[in-house]
Amino acid sequence: METQTQDKATVWLKPEQVDRMRSATVEASAPYLAARNDALIATLYDSGLRVAEAVALDVADHVDLDDGVLALPADIQKDYPTDRTPSYTEIELADETVRTLRTYLAGRWKETAALWPSRQSDRMTTESVRNVVREAAVGADVRPMTVTGRGGPEDVTPHTLRHSVAYRMLNVEEGHTFYDVRNRLRHATIQTTERVYDHIDRV
Repeated sequence: METQTQDKATVWLKPEQVDRMRSATVEASAPYLAARNDALIATLYDSGLRVAEAVALDVADHVDLDDGVLALPADIQKDYPTDRTPSYTEIELADETVRTLRTYLAGRWKETAALWPSRQSDRMTTESVRNVVREAAVGADVRPMTVTGRGGPEDVTPHTLRHSVAYRMLNVEEGHTFYDVRNRLRHATIQTTERVYDHIDRV
């Protein structure tokens, strides 16, 4: 199983596996939750947000679909191990993610300040996001890549999607460096990025 430390990434997915998870969550979810779950997985995989950052997002304060960005003030970002508070950051979203979010927000069953409401509350918990991601992985029967071979669907967490952003940038998309990955995932130092991901950069 994966840990959320700054040690080496141990579990990650290919883009087509994430696509299968999105299809599976739409098929398996209650109709009023399908668009939320699809948009949630798409946003996590595009942005590389940590799960606690994702659940902290508010529509009015943090989501600007006209500019296609997520605004992350320091207070919702994870503090670095050095306790140096990260700075305000804007994460540019892919056009497809913006369209998915627009579709979701246009038809939300519950109007809340939070971007991701749950059935029971006005805001999803980190555990409820983990459940959505795990159930999508199980429904799609994805077998993630791991440092010891192929894993099982139960190994997939929201942090797996964060690791998968690095895999996509380094091995699928062209022209990215470790510095680009560091900026996307907002690591404190480039050394952190290299330590976590050097083994998934193809040679």
